[in-house]
Amino acid sequence: MRAKLALSTALIAAISVTATACQSSSGDGAAGADARNTPSSASGAADYNPTAYDKLNDGGTYTTAGTFDDQGNPFNVNSTLTATRVWAWYNANVITFTPTGEVRYNPDYLSDVKVSVKGGDQKVVLTLNKKATFNDGTPIDWTAVKATWKANNGSDKAYAASTTEGYEQITSVTRGKDDKQAVLSFKGVYPSWPTLFSTFLHPKAAKVDTFNKAYVKKAHPEWGAGPYTVGKWDTHSGNITFVRNPKWWGKKGKLDKRVYVNLESTAAVNAFKNGQLDYVSAVDAESLKQVKGLKGTEIRSGGSPFEYSLRLNTKSSVLGDKAVRKAFLESVDRDQIARIQFQGLDYKEPLPGSALFYSFQKEYEDNVAAVLKHDPDQAKKELDAAGWKPGDDGIREKGGKKLEIGYTLLGDDALGKATAGALTAMLKPVGIRLVVKKAPDSDFASILNERKFDVILSGNRSMDPFGARSLCEVYCSDRDSNLTGAGSPALDKEIRATSDVPDLKRQAAAANKVERKVLREYALLPLFSGPSTYSVKKGLANVGATIFHNPLPETVGWEK
Repeated sequence: MRAKLALSTALIAAISVTATACQSSSGDGAAGADARNTPSSASGAADYNPTAYDKLNDGGTYTTAGTFDDQGNPFNVNSTLTATRVWAWYNANVITFTPTGEVRYNPDYLSDVKVSVKGGDQKVVLTLNKKATFNDGTPIDWTAVKATWKANNGSDKAYAASTTEGYEQITSVTRGKDDKQAVLSFKGVYPSWPTLFSTFLHPKAAKVDTFNKAYVKKAHPEWGAGPYTVGKWDTHSGNITFVRNPKWWGKKGKLDKRVYVNLESTAAVNAFKNGQLDYVSAVDAESLKQVKGLKGTEIRSGGSPFEYSLRLNTKSSVLGDKAVRKAFLESVDRDQIARIQFQGLDYKEPLPGSALFYSFQKEYEDNVAAVLKHDPDQAKKELDAAGWKPGDDGIREKGGKKLEIGYTLLGDDALGKATAGALTAMLKPVGIRLVVKKAPDSDFASILNERKFDVILSGNRSMDPFGARSLCEVYCSDRDSNLTGAGSPALDKEIRATSDVPDLKRQAAAANKVERKVLREYALLPLFSGPSTYSVKKGLANVGATIFHNPLPETVGWEK
């Protein structure tokens, strides 16, 4: 699963490390430095002060900047990374991953898991913990597994599901030896199945209207489960407080309270300096300078699977022409964009070559380099051939219309402004006028969901290591999660065929091959990943750069 975030939103939540391969698509090497001094892959290191449960104090509060987004259901296509993180504090964390991507079953929800293959078809048997219960008293049993599957399998198009990938390969979810056992039957083999059930939907939340609307700026703790529940959900201020859940059957949460305070990035840095927050993202040189070396704090930095890409809306009038899209992307100097993003951070990464895998993963291939390179002269030739001729002011024209393309800039962040300015300067010599359209961070979800943009810089955070699974989510033309709208039914067929490959290694190879083909739609260009750097109060445990790992809420706390 991929969680969406805008660049400005990400700067609050944390830009991360993930990057790419040895060769850049610009042809001149790596981001921000001489290619000889740039690593061939991004950092795969974790830095989060992993600490055993019994080494933590009982009590205390953990406070960070954050709030809830418009759509709080992480299975919904309009959900974001913020919503996913908030959800995890008061809902079931059934299956998690280590920083390097190994699967971990949570025994508080699953007492046994069996996977078998017979006649080429996979069967998964989940035996659920007998104590597992939703907060309203409803048992977490096979019906919760079935409800989660039904809402996401695509059989009912009324569900605004983020992705049906994997769920649609399940032919049935049935009752096993008793209500506490679910039997999942697959058509073929789906090796990345654990990511489908990292959390469960309450059966009441899995009805169409509730799935689509019930979590809009609203929490439903009665449908949740886990060591914490909602203490206060303030729709006016945007602040959230989670408290221990008296109905929890597992290990008691170490914290008394988990608090989110609704602050923009600059205000969050100031609040951290004043001791009001326990953790803050250091997203640029200025914020790092402000938080580094503060008494009682430490910097944690490591890998994390984010990717930030330019996305071109193929449904907009001017970008419906593939030649214009190709020329646009050929004009973008990714090295320069990366230098802007990483200025003053003493950080280097190779340019990203995929929206699926990260260069610290063995499955990674530089698919961008195989398709596109930075070549403004070639961009001019593309536009000449497409009938766009330079006007008196240097901006190209066709049929009396100027070649003007909108660029949506979210928020008032200095890095965002600098990036917009750089893109404007890159495109002007080619004959493209970039029109920067400013919008507040709060409009992020509506701009993406309603496709109210020509070009936008936005990102995704991989919630699991199974990048091939995201191929359709990112690129299928009939998916709302494909923000560019690019593709075709023929490409969709090739994309979906990769999910039938039963072996993860071969599936990744197939996904890489198809991604190279889809990138020739010239609607998406990975730009950077960036360092995942945080300033944290000393003693805060199981918090920081975790890559694919999401520490269980009950394990977050303060060292003894």
